[in-house]
Amino acid sequence: MSESKEYIEVYGAREHNLKNIDVKIPRNELVVITGLSGSGKSSLAFDTIFAEGQRRYIETFSAYARQFLGGLERPDVDKIEGLSPVIAIEQKTTNKNPRSTVGTVTELYDYLRLLFARVSDAYSHTTGKKLVSYTEDQILDTIKENYKGEKLMLMAPVVRSRKGHYHELFVQMAKKGYGQARIDGELQDIEYDLKLDRYKTHDIDIVIDRWIIGESASEARMEKSLRTAMEMGEGLIGIQMLGSTEIEYFSKNLMDAETGHSLALPEPNTFSFNSPKGSCPSCKGLGTIKKINTDYFVENPKLSINQGGLLPLEDIKSNKWILAQIKNILEIFGLGLTTPFKDIPAEALDYMYNGCHKEFNKDLKYAGITKKIKISFDGLIPFMEEIIEEKESYEGVLLERHFTTEEICPECKGTRLQPGSLSFKIDGKNIAEINGLSLSDLKDWLRDVKDKFSPKQAIIAHEILKEIETRLQFLLDVGLEYLSLSRSSRTLSGGESQRIRLATQIGSQLVNVLYILDEPSIGLHQRDNERLIKSLKNLRDIGNSVLVVEHDKDMIMEADEVLDIGPRAGKFGGEILWQGKPADLLKADTITADYINGKRKIAIPEVRREGNGKSIVLKGATGNNLKNVNLEIPLGKLVVVTGISGSGKSSLINGTLYPILNKHFYRAVQEPLPYKKIEGLDNIDKIVDVDQTPIGRTPRSNPATYTGMFTDIRNLFSELPESKIRGYKPGRFSFNVKGGRCETCQGGGLKVIEMNFLPDVYVHCETCNGKRFNRETLEVRYKGKSISDVLDMTIDEAVDFFQPIPKIFARVKTLQDVGLGYITMGQQSTTLSGGEAQRIKLATELAKRQTGNTLYILDEPTTGLHFEDVKILMDAINKLVELGNSFIIIEHNMDVIKLADHIIDVGPEGGKHGGEIIAKGTPEEIIKSKKSLTGKYLKKEM
Repeated sequence: MSESKEYIEVYGAREHNLKNIDVKIPRNELVVITGLSGSGKSSLAFDTIFAEGQRRYIETFSAYARQFLGGLERPDVDKIEGLSPVIAIEQKTTNKNPRSTVGTVTELYDYLRLLFARVSDAYSHTTGKKLVSYTEDQILDTIKENYKGEKLMLMAPVVRSRKGHYHELFVQMAKKGYGQARIDGELQDIEYDLKLDRYKTHDIDIVIDRWIIGESASEARMEKSLRTAMEMGEGLIGIQMLGSTEIEYFSKNLMDAETGHSLALPEPNTFSFNSPKGSCPSCKGLGTIKKINTDYFVENPKLSINQGGLLPLEDIKSNKWILAQIKNILEIFGLGLTTPFKDIPAEALDYMYNGCHKEFNKDLKYAGITKKIKISFDGLIPFMEEIIEEKESYEGVLLERHFTTEEICPECKGTRLQPGSLSFKIDGKNIAEINGLSLSDLKDWLRDVKDKFSPKQAIIAHEILKEIETRLQFLLDVGLEYLSLSRSSRTLSGGESQRIRLATQIGSQLVNVLYILDEPSIGLHQRDNERLIKSLKNLRDIGNSVLVVEHDKDMIMEADEVLDIGPRAGKFGGEILWQGKPADLLKADTITADYINGKRKIAIPEVRREGNGKSIVLKGATGNNLKNVNLEIPLGKLVVVTGISGSGKSSLINGTLYPILNKHFYRAVQEPLPYKKIEGLDNIDKIVDVDQTPIGRTPRSNPATYTGMFTDIRNLFSELPESKIRGYKPGRFSFNVKGGRCETCQGGGLKVIEMNFLPDVYVHCETCNGKRFNRETLEVRYKGKSISDVLDMTIDEAVDFFQPIPKIFARVKTLQDVGLGYITMGQQSTTLSGGEAQRIKLATELAKRQTGNTLYILDEPTTGLHFEDVKILMDAINKLVELGNSFIIIEHNMDVIKLADHIIDVGPEGGKHGGEIIAKGTPEEIIKSKKSLTGKYLKKEM
């Protein structure tokens, strides 16, 4: 580079815990910001640099547009120079919309639709024959060729097997001057008073012209007549020889010559499952339908209907009529509303659920007469379906939540498209089949299909294929070859969706942009990490600045420049300790440097735990890409499941094992993926899944409310003398109910400004300045702190503050133990990273009374953790294992893997090349395995 290096210069950054720092970040380089969790890395990268970049971008809008966006607050910084447009790629922004798929997010599906609209062939879905379409010139040439010297009539089909008397049609045609029509195979003159039988189906073709092929007068007007016929017949014309009864049809659309079945010419939105032109009418393009499942109707079969045994009736307000009907049905069987459910015969249940329209005679023993019971009831299920259809009613929402399961749509078999759209094929595959291929298979298919096109198609397809291939390559480069385009985006992990966005950005080939990434290496196996770093360097090489917040050792060492922020977390951080080239970092004196050069390390235990000898055995798991896997989880140990991204770890643990256990212990609704059998469920007494889903989706949820200590804190405040004088109850100190909260923001502390094309922006409420409570409530103080001040404390401060109150102290202490000392008690859940949310859940579990027989399942708990924090977390986990609990951790982080008592390595590759257990045993045994990729990288660590 030339001497005049360009920098992004930040002066006086004070956002959150930053201590008025000045920093120069070189442009057009790969810069990594590292440091302890909560030390201020994100505050610098996202809340200062990104926020300012976004604000400047919005400043460029007209005043009119800005009024909808509200004032974006300026981050607390003196000035930033040399800032280019900023794009942030975070983990939080996954699309929860069920219509969104990997294909639509990456826009690959759009190109695929274009490809199918331009070069696919249509096949009849009844006969399987190729459908053909002609242009007007082709039709003329064919006619001249086939009917030399013949006398022909040119017809326009206007009615195809429809009922009606068609009087108006004939009047209209007579006025236009057409004299003859072929009606139901007979030629007739068109009269003003012609009427057909209204209740029969008719075929009507209007005779447009008569030709003698080869005669110059006919030849001259052929083209014009043909065009007229085409317009009237909407793209379809018929040719009949004089004296014969056969008509030959020609179509501008695609049609099957035998059945006359025709399809419109495809457009790109014929293949879109979000457009009515292409989507399956039964599931509206979602691929799944909500179906009422009768298994959820009765929980306790000992109860009768009067005791509330039939649950749907509890959700339906106006159920008098239904009850009467059910009572009638039961009466036939000599039962009533007081009969326990287990005594009701299956036939009666069938009538109740699916309806019954019959008359029954029932003998009344004592009166000596027969009573007629007439039942006309559609059934409970159709009734519930009707309520669910009306989206407005709250009852519908409840019924849907409690009694429906998602099932694959029976019409389109989950392809989301209508049958017509699936008739178009390229090389024998329709668009849904291509959409279902894994990305690595898609690449092979694209390579093979090139040779299958005709020369004309090849020219059309060339450009489209080029676009698809380049975009596809970027997705493969970030290690996502195991996904398919049809994969719904809501099922992606945070790391996956972030890498998809990264690939889309690389695909857009912008230059001079500042990209800010938040831990892109999450959920990546060591092997894929190398590819990811290459992709980031690629972004840098085409002329962008890349700023990465990252804890990964490889990423730090590969960067052009490293910033280490610290020294500790929360208010003890926020300073730049060190900046320079990664090679010099080894000599620096910071915690990060100590871990990289080996001064500090996470010690490998001397001996691996033996466990308690019991285990859970899962046999024959075949969900997603699993190949009939038998899994044994030894209990009382720290078990780590490893393997390449997409190898089937999550399918095995989160998709199969967890739902089985959850169903067994908590009667959960989620269906596990298919498996044959499971043994050893009695060896544990509860199951806890600690995953990365946010602990709350609203700004009202926070660590204090989630862990349950806020209730204790409110009780504490309501016991204070001042509260008693004023008569404040605990509810006064809640920001979710009227009374103590600030009514302007209704206790949120923030107001949401919806940005229609950017993420929502939150601004402080102008009345309470984000304190959430009104003035009177804040006048009550404990040790000089109001309830709002307590919510603003970091966990570390709260540990000292609540020392004398054991109930609260225990909960705060566990949060500190899992390394969350730096977050505030009232930090909104929406601003917590996935890793933080996960550790809050873990802490909540740790604070509960221990049975010493729990199975914990953690999915990548080290997300967002610095080496030092990993150590703290693992200490907390080891404490739990010492008490006799069992852990299953899905993890790529070598520091965790080397601490395992038992490793299960899934692989060997991702997608359809994975799904087998390739190695299991202690880390020492895994290293010796030839097949295990994890073993190869683990060897370097040990």
